[in-house]
Amino acid sequence: MTGTILNTLTVLFGGVLGNALGQRLPETTRQTVLHGLGLVTIALGLSMTLDTANILIVMGSVLVGGIVGEWWRLEERLQAAGDALQARVGAGTGSTVAQGFVTASLIFCVGPMTILGSIQDGMLGDYTLLAIKSLMDGFAAMALASSLGIGVLFSALTVFLFQGGLALLARLAGVGMTDAMIAEMTATGGLLIIGIGLTLLELKRIRLASYLPGIFIAPLVVGILNLLGVPIAP
Repeated sequence: MTGTILNTLTVLFGGVLGNALGQRLPETTRQTVLHGLGLVTIALGLSMTLDTANILIVMGSVLVGGIVGEWWRLEERLQAAGDALQARVGAGTGSTVAQGFVTASLIFCVGPMTILGSIQDGMLGDYTLLAIKSLMDGFAAMALASSLGIGVLFSALTVFLFQGGLALLARLAGVGMTDAMIAEMTATGGLLIIGIGLTLLELKRIRLASYLPGIFIAPLVVGILNLLGVPIAP
């Protein structure tokens, strides 16, 4: 839960600061910070991916996961759910409070970094990924609050409940997982983290939500290989 608590605090801090600054936060400053975070995110993703014991497991998990994700239309469903929620909550309020809350909640809680970071935090006690996400969310909260106001601050509660719930579920699910399963799941997630870095650098927008099933396919592949007598060293 350490990463979730840190993320909640950065959203609150960024929201308060952005609300106080108003429109005085330069767009160039925000972009410079996000680009710097993009570089760090790519470096982190590479380090995670290189920990794999067999790159074929990572490749297979990502490819099969991408096919499953496209079959389930995860990217479209996620986008549609967010649009519907924002339209429903924001309609007829007459203020930007609801809009700020819903918009910020969706930005902070939807995406591979949220899911993988919460899994690592809950399963391994490693909150490195959520620490980087916390910096991103802090600056994003500052930018959002400067235009949408105090509603952005309330999204910190959504971050705490959603990511905290995922971390607790991951802790329970991780009881039966071996070190090799966790290592390959982390390496597969590392590729998605690289994709997030490319998006932050505005180089390429990848349909990352479609690849999310690959995170769960990787440990399944390791389990099947172990049953077949093929050892996978973590």
